[in-house]
Amino acid sequence: MSETMLDVQGLTCPLPVLKANKALRSLPPGARLVVLATDPASVKDFQAYSRETGHALVGFSEQAGQYRFTLRKRDAEPVAEA
Repeated sequence: MSETMLDVQGLTCPLPVLKANKALRSLPPGARLVVLATDPASVKDFQAYSRETGHALVGFSEQAGQYRFTLRKRDAEPVAEA
């Protein structure tokens, strides 16, 4: 499966997660989104985002102040409870 790249370097909380969320909405289920960020707070933000939304955080790395997150879009939209 192909990956979509999103460069949010230079942006600070909460913009990296908000832009990733917007990008994921346009991708099909199971698609991967690679996010490049420089905000140290984005580490905790993306962990929380993954837990809360069901999109899997399948990869993370940091090198010289650049953070790389790989997210996999959940397979289906959650079913609303009655």
